[in-house]
Amino acid sequence: MADRLDQPRETRRPLLPRVRVGEDASGRVSESVARFLGTPRFILYLTVFCALWLAWNAWGPTDLRFDKAENGFTALTLMLSLQASYAAPLILLAQNRQADRDRVQAEQDRQRAERNLADTEFLAREMASLRIALSEVATRDFVRSELRNLLEELATDQEGTGDDGGDRPRGDARHRSPDR
Repeated sequence: MADRLDQPRETRRPLLPRVRVGEDASGRVSESVARFLGTPRFILYLTVFCALWLAWNAWGPTDLRFDKAENGFTALTLMLSLQASYAAPLILLAQNRQADRDRVQAEQDRQRAERNLADTEFLAREMASLRIALSEVATRDFVRSELRNLLEELATDQEGTGDDGGDRPRGDARHRSPDR
C-alpha cells in the first residue's frame, strides 16, 4: 500500500538514543585539555612515556618488542603524531574561546571606563557648582566682622543717645538709624 500524502509519517524510534551535549561542553573540554598540555606535568609524563617506550623496545626481551628500533620506532612516531594532531585543534579552540572572553572583557572595561568618566565629569561639575555657591555664602570670618561692626554700631548708638537699650529688641531693623 502506498503512503498517503495527506497524513504525516509515523515517527520511528532511533536504534541508539541521541546523546545531548551542552552547547559549551566541547569548548570546556578543549580548554581543560589545552591547559593540561601546557603544564610541566604533561611534559614530564610524555618524557617518561617516551623513555619507557624506547627502553622497552631497545633493550626489552626480543620476542616482546612491539616497535623495532630498526624501523625507527614507527609506532612511537605515529602515536606522537596522533597526539599532536589532536592537540593542535584543541589548543586553537581554547585560544579562540580565550580571545572571545578577552573581547567581552575589553568591552566591559570600555563600558566601565565610560561610566567612570561620566561619573568623574559629573562630580567635577558638582564641585564647580559648589565652589560657585560657596563663593556667594558668607564665611565665618565675614559673619564675625559683620557682627563686630553691628556691635560697634550698637555701642556707638547707645553712647550717643544715652539709651541702655532695655525696651528695644535687639537686631530689630525698624529701630535702626536711617543712615545705615
